Amino acid sequence: MARDKKSLFDWLTGSSGADDSYASFDDLESGSFAPQTRNTNGERRAPSPAMVPEEPIDGELSVDVYQTPTHIVVKAMIAGVKPEDLDVTITRDMVTIRGKREQHTDGATGEFFFEELYWGSFSRTIVLPQEIEVEEAEAVEKHGLLMIRLPKLDKGRQAKLKVRSN
Repeated sequence: MARDKKSLFDWLTGSSGADDSYASFDDLESGSFAPQTRNTNGERRAPSPAMVPEEPIDGELSVDVYQTPTHIVVKAMIAGVKPEDLDVTITRDMVTIRGKREQHTDGATGEFFFEELYWGSFSRTIVLPQEIEVEEAEAVEKHGLLMIRLPKLDKGRQAKLKVRSN
């Protein structure tokens, strides 16, 4: 049995007769609009647990990235994170910073006037504008500020190669 879909005109004017597969304006106003699927009878149902992501999404770490004539510098505020709890991974053209900020508070959830600080896992991947020397990179944390200095790859550098005879 084939079902007819409502045309956009039918949906906008509210005429009946076809399958109501669109969210109503009442759903949008009440805030109850959520992704829904339909079962084999055409009835709406909530998405299955397999459709909802189980892992929490990492927060995105804010960074400043700039360059000097010889380096690319990445700065990030990581206050409250121990240096040993950070994971900084670099390649010739990319830097990834991962970590977790543990919440240590005395107040109960209902006692806060403002609750704006981010607690939990965070990560940030930065695609670099130029290739770098991975072996010479350095990362330093001081007063909650992480500074990563990445020496630029000097593509114009030349070296003399001695030829050996066997």
